[in-house]
Amino acid sequence: MSKVDAGLNARQCKEERRLSVGACSSVLHGNPTPQCCYRIRVAHVECVCPVITPQLVAFIDVPRLIRIVQGCGRRVPRHFKCGSITTP
Repeated sequence: MSKVDAGLNARQCKEERRLSVGACSSVLHGNPTPQCCYRIRVAHVECVCPVITPQLVAFIDVPRLIRIVQGCGRRVPRHFKCGSITTP
């Protein structure tokens, strides 16, 4: 298995993404649940950012996503690059 970072392998990252998608599906229709905010706070950017493709970005309201992440207690640095997104 390929290593994604020192602590997680590809299988673990895939599972982390699966858990995050399941916990955060409510965001499509409203606000994040406490479970979603937890997943946002513990997510490893090394697992999440590689799947942020230009095709996916076309469906994402980036400013709203940033507000959600920050509202869940996770800092989003200025000019942070995550996949095909670079924060303002």
